[in-house]
Amino acid sequence: MYVQSENPVEITEAILKMDIRPKDLIVLLVAESDNLNLQALIDRLNEAGVSFIGGIFPGVIHNSTLHKVGVVVKKLQSVSAPVIIQGLNTSDYRWPDFTPTLSGLEKKVTAWIMIDGLMPNIASFLSGLYDRLGDRVNFIGGGAGSLTLEQKPCLLTPNGLLQDAAVIALLDYDTHLGVKHGWKRVAGPIVATRTSHNIIYELNWEEAFTVYKNYVEKDCDCKMSPANFFEISKCYPFGISKSNAEEVVRDPISVNSEGGLVCVGEVPENTVLNIMKGIPENLIAAAAEAVEETLNQSAHNDYVRHTMVVDCVSRALFLEDRHEEELEQISRRIKAVRPEVSPQGMLSLGEISSYGEGYLEFFNKTIVIGSLY
Repeated sequence: MYVQSENPVEITEAILKMDIRPKDLIVLLVAESDNLNLQALIDRLNEAGVSFIGGIFPGVIHNSTLHKVGVVVKKLQSVSAPVIIQGLNTSDYRWPDFTPTLSGLEKKVTAWIMIDGLMPNIASFLSGLYDRLGDRVNFIGGGAGSLTLEQKPCLLTPNGLLQDAAVIALLDYDTHLGVKHGWKRVAGPIVATRTSHNIIYELNWEEAFTVYKNYVEKDCDCKMSPANFFEISKCYPFGISKSNAEEVVRDPISVNSEGGLVCVGEVPENTVLNIMKGIPENLIAAAAEAVEETLNQSAHNDYVRHTMVVDCVSRALFLEDRHEEELEQISRRIKAVRPEVSPQGMLSLGEISSYGEGYLEFFNKTIVIGSLY
């Protein structure tokens, strides 16, 4: 359901009309806005006894339309209460015990994850999560946050608005996943010889910004500076090579005072990188391929109940007016198989999905589509 409102009372009333049952979890995908009083919304949902989690995103998706205002509301069946983990900007956060929940599972379930997309150690957190949940679940979700790329509270929980945090919901569905990006290699390989979490300080033992700038300027025939960095870098992400799969993309979003490249997501030291480039037609085609991946298990298509779309905000910024074509491709192909299922999701600051042999990965500039059945 899409609620085109910034009024906490109206949003709550729409949610309460959804015939909520004991195992139902309300997932709120909220379009970033200064006009919506999020604490008032949290208070009203708590007063009504609604089990909920949510995230704030640069935009939300309903069918083939991107909305910059309003809320996508998903009523999903959960197998346990959602888990909230705070303090993820430190190394001493505490993990909950998932064993009681996992031991009671009779089939594979889906972990829906929303994280603060601008916290520094996302990859290590997801690695720890995979160690605890393993292949008992499929994973899908994304990074919440602001289009300004300024870190601030972006996760809605019964405990309030949080940053440097994650919310995890184990849902009573299995999932078929499609993960594609469509970016192509134009330079490399380059070694990230000095890094710290999500900042690359040196490439090939030289200042990272200087090396990156030299490669990019040769291809784009333009001059790059810290002031115009994001306008150019959104077209030239890094790719981390993976065997038998597309590169995992890392998005450089700014330059710090030391000439380091600040990325969305961690880059381990000595990672081999390539510089990628986007062509709109390739990205739109990749979105269509992601849909086909989710639908290639035809025996289960009749049982699909929800289709979740996690689309990187920097894809939308790169495609500009043509982003609508990407969303139309997704909606048309899904509705050709399941006319009653509306693709819904968000523009994310990083995408989360099972990948390859099921391992949990954090992506940038990628589209993840999950068919929950």
